[in-house]
This record gives sequence, C-alpha cells and structure tokens, in this order.
Amino acid sequence: MNVKDLGELRLIEYLTNLIAQRTEGQSESLGHKLIIDISDDAMAWTNPKTTSLATTDTIVEGVHFTKNTSNWEDLAWKVITANLSDIASMGGLPIYALITLGIPDETKVEDLGLLYKGILDTAAEYKFKVVGGDIVKSQYVFITVSLIGATDSYPMNRASAKPGDQIGITGFLGSSLAGLKIITEKLETHMDNSSKFKVAHLRPKPHLMQGRLLSNSGIVSAMDISDGLVTDLSKLCKASQVSASIKAHSLPIDPLLKNLFPKEYVLMGLTGGEDYPILFTAPPEIMRCILPKLPFPASTIGTILDGPPGNVIVTDETGQDITPPLGGWDHFS
Repeated sequence: MNVKDLGELRLIEYLTNLIAQRTEGQSESLGHKLIIDISDDAMAWTNPKTTSLATTDTIVEGVHFTKNTSNWEDLAWKVITANLSDIASMGGLPIYALITLGIPDETKVEDLGLLYKGILDTAAEYKFKVVGGDIVKSQYVFITVSLIGATDSYPMNRASAKPGDQIGITGFLGSSLAGLKIITEKLETHMDNSSKFKVAHLRPKPHLMQGRLLSNSGIVSAMDISDGLVTDLSKLCKASQVSASIKAHSLPIDPLLKNLFPKEYVLMGLTGGEDYPILFTAPPEIMRCILPKLPFPASTIGTILDGPPGNVIVTDETGQDITPPLGGWDHFS
C-alpha cells in the first residue's frame, strides 16, 4: 500500500502507534519528564537544573543518499547519528527527537515502517524519545531530525581552544569515506573484510559516552568531525582565534583501511567526513589524564598554536607541509 492510499490522517495514526508501542514506559535522562506528548499540538516537558541543547539535521534524496545505496533503516541511523553526534560533542545526552518527513505520495507504507523501525531502534539504544514531528508531500524524500539534549555541566564548544593545547581524536578517521568508495565504486567484489567500512558509512556510531567522559574530565574545547578533519579543525580554530599543526603520521586510521587504500589513506583521513569522532583540545597535563580513560583508538594528533585564526598545517614524517585544500562537505560548492 502507498501512502496516498492511506491518507495523511491514517498515516499519522499509523506512525504514532509505532512510536507509542516502542516508547511506553521508557524513562528520560537527567531527570526530564514529558508532560504532553506526540498527541497534541506541541510537546511539553519539565527538567531540573540542566543546560538544554538543541540541534537539527536534514538528509535529502539525491544530495545525501540514493535509494540504490541506502535502505530505509540505514537512512534513519544516518540522520539520527548526525544529531546525536552534535549532542555528544557538547558532553550532553539526547532527550527528545522531532521527525519531519517529506515523501512522494507513491512511497510504500511498509518502507516508512522500516524507516521508523530504524529511528526507534536508535532511540532505544541511545535512550531518547520520539515525541512529534510533521509529514509533507514532496517530490523527493527528505528527513529532518530535531534533537533536544541536555548536559549537567557547561557545554564543550568550539571557542575554547588555547595555544599550547594538544589536539585529540576519539576514534578512527576515513572509515566512512572508505565505505562510500567501496559501495559506489563496487570495490567489494575484490576486497576482503570491507563490510566494516560499509557499516561505518551506512550506520555510523555517535561518541556519546566519549563526550560525557571528556566533559566530566574537564575538557572545554570540542566539536564533532562531520565534514572532514582539516575542515572541522579549521572551524574550531577560527572560533577560538587560533591556528593548528597536525602530524599526518599520527592520524588514527584503521590498519585495514591503510591496506585497502595504500596510496589514499592519508588524504582520506584528513578530508573524509561522517565518521563522527569527537575532536577536542586540552593542555598536555589534562590530555595525559583523559586519554587512558577513552576507548581505543583515542589519540593525539597535533598542537594548537598562536597564529592566523583558522589556519591548519599538516606535516608528514619528514616535516614537509602536505596540507590539503579545505575540501570538506559544502552544499553549495
């Protein structure tokens, strides 16, 4: 059955029932309490003395995905993770999500069921509630998620890096780009053990636990890497009015990726997006304390400098400058 056969009101009822079945009895984080839920004009909640966080992200068919390379559950994980990662980078926890769908009227109802299965699976894993949203007819599929989160400490942010800080990363770089290349270039037919990279691209994992550890350990400067290391580090440096130097041979890159792409892995680590590790900076004494607490492969890759705001220099093992152009994701490039 297509959504045009069901009609808007019955479609909303169908999705509302899916949500209710999965969220009944689910408790909220950091003392939040939902008062009015998805059944009304707007949601309402109470919360204790925490700092609220809010973020939103949209994926659009033909821009961020195609139906040939992503299924409906993968789309859910991808757009939800983009939002969860923003909350993680500020040391927070997710609380509530609002979902807006734009769909053609010939979309199958079963496909929307799979989409919401993916959304509700992520909600169960990362302990937030889906509490509302909107549905509109659209020529192309688009999904917008607005996520409300909270933190019980001052949010980590981009504007707090200081000269002398070391630069840390909470996870591998380049894995999502490797997955995209394997899928779009159909390289899996002659590559062993490539499935991990396809999973990294289609179902990336937010670093919520790492974000909480960083915040609780006194880290104040952080952001997630969604558009590529060099591009995002430049954003952090510009916000903090500093520059940075990073060592290419220190990048945390999966050894298997190095084997699969021996000539490209450094550039992939520097420019590949959608891995969602947290980029953070801290004085050396704090960095020495926090790194052992973080899961492998957390590592340091360079230093914050007093220099032109936003400037990032990458050097190889010999000290030669190999800085790539700022080539992260740009919707209008």
